[in-house]
Amino acid sequence: MAAALFQPLTAEAATKPAKTVKAKKPAARQASAKVKADRTTKVVAKRRVAIVNPEPARMSFGQLYGLHGATDPLDLKSSVALVLDQDTNEVLFSKNSQAVLPIASITKLMTALVVAEANLPADEVLTITQDDVDTEKHSGSRLAVGTQLTRGEMMHLALMSSENRAANALGRHYPGGLQAFVAAMNRKAHQLGMNDTRYVEPTGLSSNNQSSAHDLAELVKEASKHEVIRQLSTSPEHRVEVGSRLLQFRNSNGLVRSGSWDIGLQKTGYISEAGRCLVMQAQVAGRKVIMVLLDSAGKYSRIGDAERIRKWVTTELPGSLAVSTAVKTTP
Repeated sequence: MAAALFQPLTAEAATKPAKTVKAKKPAARQASAKVKADRTTKVVAKRRVAIVNPEPARMSFGQLYGLHGATDPLDLKSSVALVLDQDTNEVLFSKNSQAVLPIASITKLMTALVVAEANLPADEVLTITQDDVDTEKHSGSRLAVGTQLTRGEMMHLALMSSENRAANALGRHYPGGLQAFVAAMNRKAHQLGMNDTRYVEPTGLSSNNQSSAHDLAELVKEASKHEVIRQLSTSPEHRVEVGSRLLQFRNSNGLVRSGSWDIGLQKTGYISEAGRCLVMQAQVAGRKVIMVLLDSAGKYSRIGDAERIRKWVTTELPGSLAVSTAVKTTP
C-alpha cells in the first residue's frame, strides 16, 4: 500500500511544466467580496433580530395564575410565602400560602426523608446509570454515568447542591425500584396531612411535583427531626472522590455559606415552571422559624426575601399579630 501511494516521479512527469493558477480578474474579486459582504450582513442582521426580539422567557405557574399581583407589607418578590413559629405553630406571615404550585428541587427534601426513614445502609455503593440522566430538562451533571458513590454521599449531594442524578439514583436503589419509591413519597405526604401535595419523581425536574406552602411547612417540620438531613442540607461544601478525581460541591443556598444565619435545615429549588424556591428552618430572634418561599422572580430574590423576613421578625414583628395577604387563584 505504501509503495503505491509514494512512487517516485517518472521522467515524463518530472519534465512536465507545473500547472499555473490564473489570478482572479478584478471583476471576479469584486463579485467574491460582494458575496462575503452579503453573508456578513445577513449574519449581523440575524443577530440584531435575536437581540431586539429575544425568545420570551417561559412563565411560571404563579405568573400564569396571577399570584404576583398580590401585594404584601414586606414587598416580597416571592408570589407565595409562609412564616411559622415551629414551636407554637403560630402563623407569623402568610401570602398565597394555599396556592398549589410546582416545587422543583424542594422535592429532594421528601426524597431524603423517605431514604432516611427506610434505614437503608448509608455505606452501600450506588452507581449512576443512564436512567439517572435528565431527559425532562436536559440539565447537566458532574456525576458521569458510571460514577459510584455511597448512599450517604448521594444524599449529601442531593440535599446540599441539589444534584439531580444523585436524587434519582437514591430512588432507583430503593427496595422495589423507582415506582415503589415515588409511592412511598406520596404515602409519607398523606401521613403528614400534605393533602395538596403530589410527587411523580424524586428530583423535582417535573412540574407535576406540586405542593402548597402549608404542606411544605409540615415537610420541613418532619424532616428537621432527622439529624442527618439537618447536617447534610446545611453543609457549606463537600468533596467526593470520583475515580481518580476529587470533586468539590457547594451548597446551593448562599445563606448557608454566608455564615450570618443560624440555619437548621434548608432546601432550594428552581425550574422555570416553579420559579425560585426556598424552604428553611432557622433561629431568628430566639424563635425557631420555618420559612417557605415559592415562585420568586429573579435569581437572588428568594435570598432577599429571606433577609426581609428575618429583619421583620427581629425588629418589627408586633407580638403575636400575624400578617396575611392573599389573591384568588384559578389554576
